[in-house]
Amino acid sequence: MDLFTPPTEAETAAVDAAITSRRSMRAFLPTPVPRAVVEDILRVASRAPSGTNIQPWQVHVLTGAAKARLCDRILAIYEDPAELARHEREYEYYPREWTSPYLERRRKVGWDLYGLLGIEKTDKAGMHAQHGRNFRFFDAPVGLIFSIDRIMQVGSWLDYGMFLEAIMVAARARGLHTCPQAAFTQFHRVIAEELAFRPDQMLVCGMALGYANPAAVENRLETERAPVAEFARFVED
Repeated sequence: MDLFTPPTEAETAAVDAAITSRRSMRAFLPTPVPRAVVEDILRVASRAPSGTNIQPWQVHVLTGAAKARLCDRILAIYEDPAELARHEREYEYYPREWTSPYLERRRKVGWDLYGLLGIEKTDKAGMHAQHGRNFRFFDAPVGLIFSIDRIMQVGSWLDYGMFLEAIMVAARARGLHTCPQAAFTQFHRVIAEELAFRPDQMLVCGMALGYANPAAVENRLETERAPVAEFARFVED
């Protein structure tokens, strides 16, 4: 696409489709994703903007035995209540106090997912097991772990969000799906040890990458979005 020529309808539609077809998939096929494809996605995503072009992102691509080893370590902790209690998140992803409309949105997506899976509100074991699937990257063949230097401030985390979105959109353009995962943040010490983080590196999040399983009922979940009129204010005068 030329920088200074208006895009064709087909080009606009392709970009829009890559963005609007992005969903968080929670079941993947075992089909391998070639390393060259992953590298291409990351190359494209690296064009994401960052303040003064500092590019604060660091990506750890896990496949095969390396991915399995990390998953096994985390799941062993997750299934041991006493050990799990020793692992706390290094930063707060969610607000400490929930208010409307965020609380209602959060509850809806949770119950919509559990409803598809047939998990009742009283089924704590079922919820625990489903949450635990995060730590297998939902069986995706590629697990991405993202880190950042501790010296970076809030602006770099905003930059990071744009980079993560670029990865997910580039993946869709190649027929792949993703699931960004804040769930990994509880296990930042294990991940830092397993991936040999430097002391000045900090975990941001994880992400599953692969081909979505079309037969998995949980992949039918399509979350709602507020209409533009609800979140946008046009100031003209």
